[in-house]
Amino acid sequence: MQAHQIPSPKGSRKRRWIVGRGKGSGSGKTSGRGHGRNQGSRSGRGIIPQLEGGQMPLLRRTPKIGFRRKDPLVYQEVDLTALSKFKAGAVVDALVLRQKGLIENPYKPFKILGDGEMKHALTVRAYAFSKSAEEKITKAGGKAEIVDKKELIIEVKKAAKK
Repeated sequence: MQAHQIPSPKGSRKRRWIVGRGKGSGSGKTSGRGHGRNQGSRSGRGIIPQLEGGQMPLLRRTPKIGFRRKDPLVYQEVDLTALSKFKAGAVVDALVLRQKGLIENPYKPFKILGDGEMKHALTVRAYAFSKSAEEKITKAGGKAEIVDKKELIIEVKKAAKK
């Protein structure tokens, strides 16, 4: 078999629809574009679906509810199981967590979650704690200190200079 003998796939050679060649062709007069003589019968863009002809647009008719911040507050999450790896009596803060690879950015707020158990006392300084995490830390004999975001940034910058 040679290249000129290979049959083309079915449907690949569709015949063009020839319009505007008189009534006998079946697509004469209005060329299959209905009875209109205006925008719909002309070539080009056609009617834009969003425009409703003077009627109040749907987007403006529907009620607007709620608000979404442009920069939402998203916490970096750290579980108690990760904190149990630290030595007893250690102070765990943003810089220490960053060094261990538990958070990505020490300048962004992070939250300690209560998954896991605390075996020994730690002083944990974080932006926020879940209720269960705070209870488990205090039950183990440690401290759960909430740090303000500005304090957190100042603390990290001081530690970075050393």
